[in-house]
Amino acid sequence: MDNSLNPSAEIAFEQAREQKFPWVNVVLFALTCLSTAIVGAAMMAMYTNSADDVVPVLQQIARSPGLLLQGVPFSLAIMTILLGHEMGHYLTCRYYGIDATLPYFIPAPTLVGTMGAFIKIKAPIQHRAALLEVGIAGPIVGFVLAIPALVFALAKSGYVVPSSSGPVIELGEPLIFKLMEAIMGKTPPPGMSINLHPIGIAAWFGFFATALNLLPVGQLDGGHVSYALFRGIHKRISQIFLFTLIPLGLFYWQGWLLWTTVLLFIGFRHPVTLDDSVPLSRRHFWLGWMAFGMFVLCFTPMPFYFS
Repeated sequence: MDNSLNPSAEIAFEQAREQKFPWVNVVLFALTCLSTAIVGAAMMAMYTNSADDVVPVLQQIARSPGLLLQGVPFSLAIMTILLGHEMGHYLTCRYYGIDATLPYFIPAPTLVGTMGAFIKIKAPIQHRAALLEVGIAGPIVGFVLAIPALVFALAKSGYVVPSSSGPVIELGEPLIFKLMEAIMGKTPPPGMSINLHPIGIAAWFGFFATALNLLPVGQLDGGHVSYALFRGIHKRISQIFLFTLIPLGLFYWQGWLLWTTVLLFIGFRHPVTLDDSVPLSRRHFWLGWMAFGMFVLCFTPMPFYFS
């Protein structure tokens, strides 16, 4: 059939041709599953005291890839939390008809095998209500998924005497960790520390990522919420919160200085919505308070330290 006589068929053909399989997203997802499984296997070996150092474990995995199965629970936990966070953003974008990509995962040789994930929003957002819901949806889903992971991990965790053989990297506990330890009776006795199950480290990373994203700066998730609620002073709020990270970087964790540099490079500006005059409902203000509450529960001034 001649498509020149049927314009609708030509449009349908062009739209179908543009819908390509997301190879990049799938490959990055698979690589991140692998990198987190490798790290998870090393964590499990150290958790069960079958290894004292990561390097021998990695060498064993290279010789016997079947050992990767021990890292699958950690990988499954952290990938579920990250995927839930990004799909919260993505599905909310789809609900409002906002063009957005599927999640891009970032495999990396970090303590957890990844640097997280992100989506790209490729169209303007209609109004502040949609902006707030897109911004808050990811942190809510990630936070909710991290809670049962932490509960499971604490149930499996015991106590150990801190090692005196040399410096050991410890994880700073946010308020949500301390609350759950108290609720489950897992607060370490004096002179001891908790031997956290690897799935608990996946939950910790989920909370840490939630805190980072909820900083009310620029175009972070918290920046979206801040702009939706206080668009007139959004830039000032961004500046205040960003520069409070400098003393935290000087006195607590130097990573805050790096994060400050990245955010300065990104900038404080937030794009306006298509119609900023659309008012927010009471529900949106409650969502804003929810974002603040999750930030308080998940934030810790010293995420990593040596003991």
